[in-house]
Amino acid sequence: MKDMLWALWRYRFFVGTSIRNDLRSRFTRSSLGALWMILQPLAQVAIYALVLSRVLATKLPGIDSQYAYVIYLTSGILSWALFAEILSRCLTIFVDNGNLMKKVVFPRMCLPLIVGGSALVNNLLLMAATVGVFLIIGHNPGWSVLWLLLLVPLTLAFSLGLGLVLGTLNVFVRDVGQIMNVVIQLWFWLTPIVYMPSIVPDRFKIFISLNPMYTLVLAYQNVLLFGKSPDLLQLGHVAVLSMILLLLAFVLFRRSSAEMVDVL
Repeated sequence: MKDMLWALWRYRFFVGTSIRNDLRSRFTRSSLGALWMILQPLAQVAIYALVLSRVLATKLPGIDSQYAYVIYLTSGILSWALFAEILSRCLTIFVDNGNLMKKVVFPRMCLPLIVGGSALVNNLLLMAATVGVFLIIGHNPGWSVLWLLLLVPLTLAFSLGLGLVLGTLNVFVRDVGQIMNVVIQLWFWLTPIVYMPSIVPDRFKIFISLNPMYTLVLAYQNVLLFGKSPDLLQLGHVAVLSMILLLLAFVLFRRSSAEMVDVL
């Protein structure tokens, strides 16, 4: 572990340059460039808000605002966008970079750092735009927004841990990536983002409570919509799960790294 951390530190400029190149490559020949990082998720929020706000806006207790549902929805999307981008990219991280891994000598664990760094930049830009929209419509989350300094790294850790476990398995069993593309879509609808958990029948609420992304999404919503602190006990459970996943990912990668290059 110590050797790997030292190697990652020595290649920190490689990671930084790769993140910058990754962001640039996404918007080559695009007139709006990096604005697409913000416009795409906000457009998704606008669509859901237009379709569902009439139905669900009246079911937000304790919020006296015509934009309550929009704020609720945007807060959840902010958390989900970071998770979904990292998870979907980590699923094919080693497959997509197979040629690079064969031709260039560098610590392979630089790859998830590049993915995580790129996704984090995207999410921070979206976060800045989201807070700006909130202020425009007259909603000030106050000092509770500082809880994002905890929530963002926790979401990042959980996403990378799960993504790297599945990404390593996907090298040897390509069905993992195909299955997870469907699971991610289903997972989105099983997480109360576009609807409130209060509308879920009681017999199904136990399944929602076991969903780690529900804990994170709820924390974002509490911080950004209700202006209150998240449930630290529940976040602690997610933190422990994230550490377990990261450790499992590290063990799987170390044991399979030699075979991985041959398979790719």
